[in-house]
Amino acid sequence: MNTCNVPLNSLHLGEKCKVIKLISDGLIRRRLLDLGVIHDTIIEPLQKSPSGDPVAYLIRGTVIALRSEIASMILVETLEK
Repeated sequence: MNTCNVPLNSLHLGEKCKVIKLISDGLIRRRLLDLGVIHDTIIEPLQKSPSGDPVAYLIRGTVIALRSEIASMILVETLEK
């Protein structure tokens, strides 16, 4: 079942999703766009740090660590397995 508009930081490891919307602005938004986090980009949470934050995400073939605070600004739709 597809779930629309959930924050990226709410996904479980290995649960693929696609970007629906960024709800950030300013420098954070620019940085996310520079990293390739744009509409319909597929993202997969891969691994959590021992403390649980940050989380490593696979974004366009690159592993990028994002803090929960930043990941919560990326609204995604989960994909069917």
